[in-house]
Amino acid sequence: MAEGSALVRNHGVSGADYLQMLTGTLFAAPAYQGYGALIAAENYQPAGFKLTLGMKDVGLALEAGGNSHTPLPFASVLKDNFLDAIAHGEGDLDWAALANVSARRGGL
Repeated sequence: MAEGSALVRNHGVSGADYLQMLTGTLFAAPAYQGYGALIAAENYQPAGFKLTLGMKDVGLALEAGGNSHTPLPFASVLKDNFLDAIAHGEGDLDWAALANVSARRGGL
């Protein structure tokens, strides 16, 4: 959702219009509606689940994967995104603020 938001914004589509398209069609689920609204509004406070806690959980998953020789390629990418956000001072924001990582990478 974060990368999609960055992509459409770079093509002149508002975050609100993107959210409406997603949650009014294929992704009409509460999780997409809630997190999508945070991303569209770029409002990540108060944090329901802090980025630092997400980083901890991804680290635990990667450790468990390593212990069982289970590749978790998406978790590795997610860890890098968490690190990027935390390095930019966003650790106390809601984890939906991962959208900022995609926005920065997209030049927004």
